[in-house]
Amino acid sequence: MSKYNFDYLDELEAEAIHILREVAGQFEKPALLFSGGKDSITLVRLAEKAFRPGKFPFPLVHIDTGHNFEETIDYRDRMVARLGERLIVGSVQQSIDEGKAVEQKGKNASRNALQTVTLLDTIEKHQFDACIGGARRDEEKARAKERIFSVRDEFGQWDPKRQRPELWNIYNGKIHKGENVRVFPISNWTELDVWNYIRRENIELPSIYFAHDRDVITRNGQLMAASPFVNMDEEDVVERKKVRFRTVGDISCTAAIASEADQIDDIIAEISQSKISERGARMDDKVSEAAMEDRKKGGYF
Repeated sequence: MSKYNFDYLDELEAEAIHILREVAGQFEKPALLFSGGKDSITLVRLAEKAFRPGKFPFPLVHIDTGHNFEETIDYRDRMVARLGERLIVGSVQQSIDEGKAVEQKGKNASRNALQTVTLLDTIEKHQFDACIGGARRDEEKARAKERIFSVRDEFGQWDPKRQRPELWNIYNGKIHKGENVRVFPISNWTELDVWNYIRRENIELPSIYFAHDRDVITRNGQLMAASPFVNMDEEDVVERKKVRFRTVGDISCTAAIASEADQIDDIIAEISQSKISERGARMDDKVSEAAMEDRKKGGYF
C-alpha cells in the first residue's frame, strides 16, 4: 500500500496509463497488438482510460493465424464496433500463400510460430515504430528478461544484451531508422492482478475463459479442442468435458484445463491455488527449455 493509500490495482493502472501516454508522446506510428486474450483486452480498457474521450493514437493490430477460436474472433469484431477504432488484420494464411511462411506438418503442427513472419511484415508495411503488447513477466522466464520498452533491431530481432536501463520510470524510446520498440505496459502485473482488474472493471471476456462443455481430445497429457485445425487421427478419442482456457492462442497449440469455474470469483480462487503458470497450457512453449526465448530472438512478441 502506498503512502497515498491507493489500492494496488490503482497503482498498476496508473503505471500502465503513464506508459501508454509515453508511447503516444515518443513514437510517430505506434500500434496496439490485440490477440483477443484477456491481457490485450485489459490493455484496451487502459487505453480507453488513457485517451478517452479522444480516439486512440494507434490502431489495433491482430495477427490472425486463421486457426482461431470462433468465440475470440466474434468478441474482437464486437469490441472494435463498440470502440469505433481502426483494426488492422495481418493474415498468416496470406503469408503462407505468398510463400513467406511454410505450413508445419505432422500431428502437432501449429501456425503459432508462423505469426512472427506475418507480424514483421505487418510492422514493415505500416512502418510501426512501437508495438504495444500484453506480455507479463510472470508468464514465462524469457519474458522476465524484457524491459518495458524493449528495442528490436531492423530485422525485428530481440537481443537481451541490448536491454536499456529504466531507472525512475524513465523510458527511452530513441531508435534508429528501421528499428522498433515492443512496449509492455502491464509487465509488472500478474495473471491474478489481471483477473482482479477485470472483476473490478466489469470487463466482458470471450466465453472460452469460463467453464463450458466442449469436445476435447487428450494430446501429450493436455486437453485440446477437437477442431478441424487440430490434426487428429484414429488414436485420438473425442470426449465431452467441462473445461476453460487460461490463455488464448492458435487453437492448434492452446490447451484447456478441466474446470468448474464459470464465474470470475471462482476463476480467481482457482488461479490462487494453481501451481502451474498459464503458459503451461501452451504446447508451443514445451518444444524446448528455450522455446519462447528462441522465438523472441526471431521476432516473436
